[in-house]
Amino acid sequence: MQELTHYIGGEHVKGTSGRFADVFNPATGEVQAKVPLASPDELARAVEVAQAAQPAWAATNPQRRARVMMKFVSLLNENMDKLAEALSREHGKTLPDAAGDVQRGLEVVEYCIGAPEMLKGDYTDSAGPGIDMYSMKQPLGVTAGITPFNFPAMIPLWMCAPAIVCGNAFILKPSERDPSVPLMLAELLEEAGLPKGIMQVVNGDKEAVDAILDHDVIQSIGFVGSTPIAEYIYGRGCSNGKRVQCFGGAKNHMIIMPDADMDQAADALIGAGYGAAGERCMAISVAVPVGEETADRLVEKLVPRIEKLKVGPYTAGTDVDYGPVVTAAAKANILGLVESGVAQGAELVVDGRNFNLQGYEDGFFVGPHLFDRVTTDMDIYKKEIFGPVLSCVRAQTYEEAIGMAIDHEYGNGTSIFTRDGDTARDFANRINIGMVGINVPIPVPLAYHTFGGWKKSVFGDLNQHGPDAFKFYTRTKTVTSRWPSGIKEGGEFSIPVME
Repeated sequence: MQELTHYIGGEHVKGTSGRFADVFNPATGEVQAKVPLASPDELARAVEVAQAAQPAWAATNPQRRARVMMKFVSLLNENMDKLAEALSREHGKTLPDAAGDVQRGLEVVEYCIGAPEMLKGDYTDSAGPGIDMYSMKQPLGVTAGITPFNFPAMIPLWMCAPAIVCGNAFILKPSERDPSVPLMLAELLEEAGLPKGIMQVVNGDKEAVDAILDHDVIQSIGFVGSTPIAEYIYGRGCSNGKRVQCFGGAKNHMIIMPDADMDQAADALIGAGYGAAGERCMAISVAVPVGEETADRLVEKLVPRIEKLKVGPYTAGTDVDYGPVVTAAAKANILGLVESGVAQGAELVVDGRNFNLQGYEDGFFVGPHLFDRVTTDMDIYKKEIFGPVLSCVRAQTYEEAIGMAIDHEYGNGTSIFTRDGDTARDFANRINIGMVGINVPIPVPLAYHTFGGWKKSVFGDLNQHGPDAFKFYTRTKTVTSRWPSGIKEGGEFSIPVME
């Protein structure tokens, strides 16, 4: 049985709390490792090391910090296969999907190479007689991130790369379900030239999270996970005076107009609804065809595609479409929601409840499901299922369809498939959702734009990666400077005003 560690001060450190969590192989259901769960004292030790290392790193000029990111990109590419295999082993993703997880994080690291440009301040000379004014973007100090199981490479990289290149130290509390890749990322960062103590990995559960929220040295916290926990972390973190950004749940709608290319729409729904076993915050879980004829055509296209999906372990080859969900509890939750859909009157067109993979009977595999004639009062519509379940909600008009997405409490992502430019433009302008796709099923922005939802999908006013990341991980200081050219006569006691 492998015993994992924390990563503090450039070293793998064994846990001392005496508490551990099981790390499963989701394909077999077997425990493959134990991960230590940190105590507040262990978290405090990591903060102490980070606080000691951070001033020298902040004093390192941005170009040199960016060079570490350049080397880190090279090392991520060199170790892509190793990282993807470790990720698949603990999460269950297929190898191509796991490599994509690393790649989308790597692209944010590439963006961070531009830190010298992004960290430039503003300057105004002669703002007044003999007065110059300039602003500086300075690091916060010690920062932290709490990341989810579903993207154990991408989301830690989205947080740690901009935080570090801005001159901060960063403490990562990854998911205890798949912690190996975050530990590998910390090693690679130091191999790239990052000083010891700037990137720390502290494994843990709620006890470690609360220690992060309450530690007075930690200046900012990033979080991705469920909405109830996002609300908790945002409220407690802000009340402790920290800068906090939290990203929560989602229920992403795809509207399919009568003029859409139905084959294109069906293919998009298969990838967006069932990829990664539906364990994506940007997964499309609700299809909204407009008109009965559109709905009938769409379902007719979807059924044979869904029935051909290959479900299996990542070791079965690159033609596997998706693997197991992360835990037995996740599987039970998904199947429980499926049963609620049947009980509440939805039509289960593709039934994956009795899915069984020979040789992997103890794995956490969930067969694909397709519901039709779902209504907005059903649990499978209102709740985030986070599994391979697609719900078809029939709308009679475009206004009814867009109203569903507008009225839903979540606002992470949405999409429309249409050939009509006016409809697409109206949709993009009116929808109250943070990320919008037009004939694009999963509209995750590229690294140089920002990622973030609206409504109950986000708490905080700055998004992840792109320009917002450099705002989130720095403070602006404005300096007003005056060098009198003559002898000043006496003091002034009134507030200075522009003459």
